[in-house]
Amino acid sequence: MKSYKDIDSYIANYPKETQKLLKELRIAIHKIVPKATETISYGIPTFDLNNHHLVHFAAYKHHIGFYPGAAGIAVFKKELAKYPTSKGTVQFQLDTPLPLALITKMVKFCVAQNVERYRGKNTL
Repeated sequence: MKSYKDIDSYIANYPKETQKLLKELRIAIHKIVPKATETISYGIPTFDLNNHHLVHFAAYKHHIGFYPGAAGIAVFKKELAKYPTSKGTVQFQLDTPLPLALITKMVKFCVAQNVERYRGKNTL
């Protein structure tokens, strides 16, 4: 597995069209959670809130993986029906626009979970 020092170096490793999608996703997450901090965890871009992982994303040959956790997938199961999913991840194909409205709802859900779980450490 390649090691990255930050999200910029991670994104720079991919083709231009993939970089565009990764940047869109990154910007969307920052708009929703401006106080989230960026890191690389498990070798992929990660956003933390209250010193805990909020969401992750990653690029692959044919898709962008978005990782809102098992609850994030379960809650939006109907809206995610047209995308490949597993317990804690959804795949967005590289040849289609990112569903930013759905991603926004999922990130907001993850923020609410995080704030509830780590209420005493809230940094919002």
